[in-house]
Amino acid sequence: MKPFLNDDFLLQTATARTLYHEYAKQMPIIDYHNHLLPDQIAEDKQFDNLTQIWLYGDHYKWRAMRTNGVDERYITGDASDWEKFEKWAETVPYTVRNPLYHWTHLELQRYFGVTELLSKDSARRIYDHCSALLRTPEYSVRNLLRKMNVQTVCTTDDPADNLEHHRAIAANPFGVQVLPTFRADKAMSPEDPAAYNAYLDKLGAAACVDINSFYDLETALRVRHDYFAALGCRLSDHGLEQMYSADYTDAEINAIFDKVRSGRTLFGGEIVQFKSAMLVLLAEMDWEKGWTQQYHLGALRNNNARQLRQLGPDTGWDSIGDFTQGQALSRFLDRLDGQDKLAKTILYNLNPADNELFATMIGNFQDGTVAGKLQFGSGWWFLDQKDGMEKQINALSNMGLLSRFVGMLTDSRSFLSYPRHEYFRRILCNIFGNDIENGELPDNLEWIGHLVKQICYGNAKEYFGFQTVSQPASVAAEA
Repeated sequence: MKPFLNDDFLLQTATARTLYHEYAKQMPIIDYHNHLLPDQIAEDKQFDNLTQIWLYGDHYKWRAMRTNGVDERYITGDASDWEKFEKWAETVPYTVRNPLYHWTHLELQRYFGVTELLSKDSARRIYDHCSALLRTPEYSVRNLLRKMNVQTVCTTDDPADNLEHHRAIAANPFGVQVLPTFRADKAMSPEDPAAYNAYLDKLGAAACVDINSFYDLETALRVRHDYFAALGCRLSDHGLEQMYSADYTDAEINAIFDKVRSGRTLFGGEIVQFKSAMLVLLAEMDWEKGWTQQYHLGALRNNNARQLRQLGPDTGWDSIGDFTQGQALSRFLDRLDGQDKLAKTILYNLNPADNELFATMIGNFQDGTVAGKLQFGSGWWFLDQKDGMEKQINALSNMGLLSRFVGMLTDSRSFLSYPRHEYFRRILCNIFGNDIENGELPDNLEWIGHLVKQICYGNAKEYFGFQTVSQPASVAAEA
């Protein structure tokens, strides 16, 4: 019986172990999509205890605690940090076979050297040990990123954000590249006229543009797009239930915008037309700058209306949706391709039933200009676990070129989530190792090892055009 979480965790064969330890393990991390807060990086935040860095905002853990019968007071309520951690520790033994069990113990090992299993009995020891370390300078957020060999971090930012924290980071570099990502979802969400108009006022103020027409909206977005680019932005992102690709005319979009700007509610068809036009506009802007556009599709959000009213969005009430994806996605990509304005694109799906659909869709629009120009993105949200990653890897292998895949990301709000890259790399190496030992791939470790290194790091570096950031002299001296 193998010890839990030993050096060969998830590596079932000698070849898999060689691929991981000699090729994958040492690769730097490019985290090209996450939800880390740039203000915490700018100020080099020091967390006071393990609850603050581990449980604040982590709706993965919140869902597990609720399922385990934990009262909301100990999740998002007014209980103390220790009380919240104690309830999480009591929950952890019940998460076996959920990825949280692996992630929790990987994070305890990799960051804090803790090999003891977390439970009610060990909670106080682990909490005190880890919290004491977090209060030391070595555990500031910048040092946590360095500790995990992170090279590039791309946060998720609204066009109206002033990016002051990104400017501060750029003015005080620390050896990790931190770049913004342009996420304009609020600019294309007119369902609630009052909220939408309030947002347009905010966007207009940021761009120094009075937004009174659709042309003004485009102008404001272009101003902000340029501003993001000046601070190194290389990617955009959208979180959508499904793609929108309705037909529309300029006159129709102008009239729809005027209607919602005057405070009137749009009909369903008008909303779809407006979203379709906005997606095309934003995609054309990305193409003009050579950015990569990302589309996260398939989440059914805010299912619990009562809890949404009490706690707001992104608090753990979302699920996989069963939206029809193929036709609209094809129409959208084809429209851009037909005008020769299709940027590099990453498609993430949340419903595993659509894996093969997405894996084949990207092949429809590869044009030979960039290796892997269209990407089937890594397992996302509910699918960033062993089974989900294996299914995504196998679908991409069968329908496309796994060798050109840009690999893993965290999609996380936590500075302790970087072992997810290790998790992915072990799974990837195990798949290749099993194939080699089964005789399904040649025993050519030099070539397969090269591909592993590319998938873990090299492909992303080349695809996004990120530059290697040198360590400041003070950091290099410490190393």
